[in-house]
Amino acid sequence: MITRLVKLTLLPERTLEFEQFFAREAADIGTWPGCQGVKAFRDSEDSGIYFTQSLWESAQALEAYRQSDFFRSNWQVVKAWFAAPAQAWSTYALPLEPFDPRQSSSPAGTQS
Repeated sequence: MITRLVKLTLLPERTLEFEQFFAREAADIGTWPGCQGVKAFRDSEDSGIYFTQSLWESAQALEAYRQSDFFRSNWQVVKAWFAAPAQAWSTYALPLEPFDPRQSSSPAGTQS
């Protein structure tokens, strides 16, 4: 499972337009093959900063979406509202129990 995080810094006069646009498009994005859901968040201190989060079954599903005409046309609309370039990360969730090197076994052939 891939979580795609995108930070968008928007022009102040475009924030309401972005929220309306996202509300209309989110349902279609969420039904894209391999997409497990999509959400948007607004920064608590800077009302021009937004984050989107989408969950994908695989990197291939995400890439197929990013290469689609649907994505490209939506991205062109939103890109015109940027106050700064977008930043994006493809991430994997950490396991529920964090790795603790003090509790792991030593690599083969070494002693602790």
